[in-house]
Amino acid sequence: MKAFANIRLPNGDAANVLIEGERIVAIGSELPRDAEIIDGGGRLLAPGIVDLGVFKVDGPAFRFGGIVRAVLMPDQSPPLDDPGLIQRAAYSGKPDIWVHPLAAATRGLQGAELAELGLMKAAGARAVATGRRWIADSGVMLRVLSYTAAFDLTVVSHAEDGGLTRDAVATEGETATRLGLPAAPSVAEAMAIARDLALTEAAGARLHIRQVTTRAGFDLIRAAKARGLTVTCGITPTHLFLADNAVADFRTFAHLSPPLRSEDDRQAAIEAVRDGTIDVIASGHDPRGPEDKRLPFADSAPGAAGAETLLALSLNLVRDGVIGLPRLFELLAANPARILGIEGGAIADGAPADLILVDADAPWRVDSDKMRAAAGNTPFDKLPVQGRVLRLWKGGREIL
Repeated sequence: MKAFANIRLPNGDAANVLIEGERIVAIGSELPRDAEIIDGGGRLLAPGIVDLGVFKVDGPAFRFGGIVRAVLMPDQSPPLDDPGLIQRAAYSGKPDIWVHPLAAATRGLQGAELAELGLMKAAGARAVATGRRWIADSGVMLRVLSYTAAFDLTVVSHAEDGGLTRDAVATEGETATRLGLPAAPSVAEAMAIARDLALTEAAGARLHIRQVTTRAGFDLIRAAKARGLTVTCGITPTHLFLADNAVADFRTFAHLSPPLRSEDDRQAAIEAVRDGTIDVIASGHDPRGPEDKRLPFADSAPGAAGAETLLALSLNLVRDGVIGLPRLFELLAANPARILGIEGGAIADGAPADLILVDADAPWRVDSDKMRAAAGNTPFDKLPVQGRVLRLWKGGREIL
């Protein structure tokens, strides 16, 4: 039996948290005499982060960032379109990290033939995902949504109309024009969202749009929620804190999918966090080495290493008064767990003891050369940040 003492919870309460085995058994003021006392030094004890949508199982980066549960995208080699691959992926983080794989919606993520969704659910898939791409065939997408509704699974979709974004690496605007980059209009996102929302309503399904990044997209999500659709959406810190001018010097670390948007869209994203339109903040962790990034911008691969900076960057939303700490950990932990129907994401009686001890004010500097990730391709290189995970427990066992 262990007891956390001298800690504060995200809601500001000072309380002792008692864990026995793998679970939290009490939250209160009394400390059992026989408990092992863990003194938090007045720091923040928070639920371990549930990161919805990583592209690589990257234990050292997850531990540094306080990620206890990593939701793995199906874009692997080979794609996660088979029950055996789902089972193997679910074990890939043991013993330190829970890995929750998402099943590929279609064979090979090609957007044509449905994968064995029911068998993959039985093998441990927590949701079904379209991967990095939008399913262009509306008939196929409707079948995906209809089957997942029957299997009580959420569809995690990528929202960019491929007919508009083909070969594009940036968002149309002044920056892309000045740099001569192949670009697509930001309306590609809204068009994809509008179609998927219509099909979700027709199928009576659950839809999570992994990244919404434009003002028009947020407007569609708000309207859908107001109509009662079961739709949620997420975003990454890159789209919250960077606009398309971050690629002005052809910085391939800022080559992302979807691409960085205008400053107006970025401000709309902050407002969408503030008003509750956005349900999840995730890292989008996608470490890419020199073979993918040390290339001309248009030839480089999109993606950023985000696991280590997820918490520190997201804490800026609290410091800036956009949201409070309780809301932040809803976005980082409780909501992702709820959307996927998994345990975790909360400090409550009976909940798994997936916990992080955080010094929310600890200063450090992002350094791509010193990151623990498989690759340090972060667009936030050399940025001073605050907030560091000091200790981490998975199911009551300390792993950091």
